[in-house]
Amino acid sequence: MYLAFGAAVVWFALILQFIVSLKAADYDFLSTTKLYLSFFTITTNIIVAICFGTIILFSKTKLGVFFSKPSTQTAITVYIFVVGIIYNVLLRGLLSPVGWARVADELLHVVNPLIFLGFWMLFVIKQTLQYRDAFIWLLYPLAYIVFIVIRGYLINQYPYPFINVVDLGYPKALLNAFGCLFLFWILSLLLIWIGKKLAKS
Repeated sequence: MYLAFGAAVVWFALILQFIVSLKAADYDFLSTTKLYLSFFTITTNIIVAICFGTIILFSKTKLGVFFSKPSTQTAITVYIFVVGIIYNVLLRGLLSPVGWARVADELLHVVNPLIFLGFWMLFVIKQTLQYRDAFIWLLYPLAYIVFIVIRGYLINQYPYPFINVVDLGYPKALLNAFGCLFLFWILSLLLIWIGKKLAKS
């Protein structure tokens, strides 16, 4: 029941945000899609939605087994929780969405991270987590940073102000990016530590 509820909320938020973005772009589907998929918030919520959906519908497949691993589920918890932290600490207030845009915004940055954190707390088997996994979990955010830097170089646009090379220059933007990676790593170690403590209790 929890998985089905989580999947429904996350997919609703993603679809709603795409519709809102599409309307704002005067229904330019291609431009909307490219911009939509450039945000870490969106790609990470998509991963959350796929994780929930795959466990529900395809648990016996290789993909289902992958998303059922405690290591995979904890990594996703780190990713989506960082989405919530960065938005609410650094980005909240930069824009003031209203109506359905506000609903999508809060779902993607607050509700969905809390739903997946709740899933991790209640259902994920934690005793098998290993501290060395924290380095492997950095591959996704690192790949995203590389993608954003290359994309930004080509089109001169960046999805987040703290990695905007145009405004900050490469040294400051890259320093901020690696600061984010450090946050991912520290939070990963923290969740592994918490998981081991909870597993013993």
